[in-house]
Amino acid sequence: MGSESECGKSEVVLGVDGGTTSTVCVCMPLLPFSHHLPDPLPILGRAAAGCSNYNSVGEDAAKDTLEKVMEEALSQSGVKRSAVRAVCLGVSGVNHLKDEERVLNWIRDFFPAHVKIYVHNDAVAALASGTMGKLHGCVLIAGTGSISFGFTEDGREARAAGAGPVLGDWGSGYGIASRGLTAVVRAHDGRGPQTMLTDHILDSLGLSSPDELIGWTYADPSWARIAALVPVVVSCAEAGDQVAIEILNNAVEELGSSVKAVVQRLSLAGEGGACYWSSPCGLELLDERATGKWP
Repeated sequence: MGSESECGKSEVVLGVDGGTTSTVCVCMPLLPFSHHLPDPLPILGRAAAGCSNYNSVGEDAAKDTLEKVMEEALSQSGVKRSAVRAVCLGVSGVNHLKDEERVLNWIRDFFPAHVKIYVHNDAVAALASGTMGKLHGCVLIAGTGSISFGFTEDGREARAAGAGPVLGDWGSGYGIASRGLTAVVRAHDGRGPQTMLTDHILDSLGLSSPDELIGWTYADPSWARIAALVPVVVSCAEAGDQVAIEILNNAVEELGSSVKAVVQRLSLAGEGGACYWSSPCGLELLDERATGKWP
């Protein structure tokens, strides 16, 4: 019998978290299912890259990103593709069966036929991570984009938001930042109140006038690039700027309404359904609102 490390690497699984800002892949040894997993988990390899939401960057770029992180994670682990037994991908932009089939076809060509491949929206993976794989409850993701996703114990599911910036994910990082940019333009035009956001956003971007925001925005209107301005909006709200405060209050209301919609549609309230948060900004916004840090 080989060493423990050799046995641990004989069969592996890959997990991919594909977002609009970044994509991460981890490689782990194949472990027997248990509610008492090793702590820390035995991560053999980990790789990260950029966006894998094909609605944002296109199919070719998204596919390349997914292949890149999986190849790098396997390389770090010192194992070949033939050692992989299963791959689970939670990818933003996967909204219906056609999306799942599209990503599945990309990945199927990357691995031998025996490898089991599972493709879901990243919200499903986020919920499963908080429930030890038991899909029951509601999860909210609030990052570059936002989505609320829920499951009942009998397998019914529902979602709210997650339709991208054009269709109104206003509780997302993109929604917050884009409204911040809009507020600056409105103030400059005289269509809206003056705001600290003007000086702070221009300073952060190295621009001298709100007129320059037009060229900056449309030179590369990627969701993640816009969403990176969220900390500027938050800092202005913390400093008492009423325009920034209103933007964040609206975002909190949007996030809350998306959770409420899912919980009501699935009748989760009162039956022990739990709500889990996966959020670079959403949970913090709700905490700040609850503690009265801004009105």
